[in-house]
Amino acid sequence: MFSAICHDHGPYELCIDPMDGGYLDLATLYRNVVKERSFTRNTSTLHVMLKGGDWAFGCQLVDGALAELGTPARAMPVRIFTPQVLSDTGGKLSKSLIRAAGKITDFPGVEPWMLSTTEWPGTTDQYVDALLWMVSHLLTDPKHFFRSFTSQELGRLMASRPSRLATTPRARDMPIYKQYYDLIAAGTKTIEVRVAYTSMQRIKAGDQIRFTCRNEATLTRVKRVTRYTSFTEMFDHESAAAINPTTTPEEQLRAIRDIFPAEKEALGVLAIEVEKVESW
Repeated sequence: MFSAICHDHGPYELCIDPMDGGYLDLATLYRNVVKERSFTRNTSTLHVMLKGGDWAFGCQLVDGALAELGTPARAMPVRIFTPQVLSDTGGKLSKSLIRAAGKITDFPGVEPWMLSTTEWPGTTDQYVDALLWMVSHLLTDPKHFFRSFTSQELGRLMASRPSRLATTPRARDMPIYKQYYDLIAAGTKTIEVRVAYTSMQRIKAGDQIRFTCRNEATLTRVKRVTRYTSFTEMFDHESAAAINPTTTPEEQLRAIRDIFPAEKEALGVLAIEVEKVESW
């Protein structure tokens, strides 16, 4: 049983069962209303909707429906819009086309790797590097996100990644507060402390980390990674001067726990020793 309101005729109810012939239209617009409405019920998680640019106007209708349902403004979905990708016919390169990629033998104007990444003519690392380079290029100007791109243009952008970058060692970008960035850039801070998130546990000796702060960057090489059960244990074994030469161990412990609360510390602690890479 569904309750609804028609703006012309008022409230009504409809029973959907095999006998009475009732029909409920769950086309794309309605599906999005149902999906995004369900996200507003969970206030402990920030849900972000990622949509193609063709949905910019459709979302206005979705928001109108959510408002009619009593959704407060602060609970409206957060959305990120990406450029729309078009085939050579001007039609949208849709998810349904990508799902059917294994059955498509000839689709003019669309390179096979756009339908299935396993068709990329190179290694996985090369594909990821080219993709990240293209996205970085698009992010240099917001206007790129207010237009559409043909699949041929995206292919050209992917292929235009400078060849010199292929020989540049890959580095992990790691944002850091300004006060700590300056110490790393000066070479006086040689140990970075992080919580043992899954992604952080992949860091190993020999990796390169590019510490970033605003528009500044310093490249370093990892010498070792040591894991501890707590910050206290770490300070029992690591040099406080190598972590922050400007403060005492006690001050450092308080500052670190301000950044990483107890539930984060419980994941484990990593002491990452680095050295600067002077030329890059």
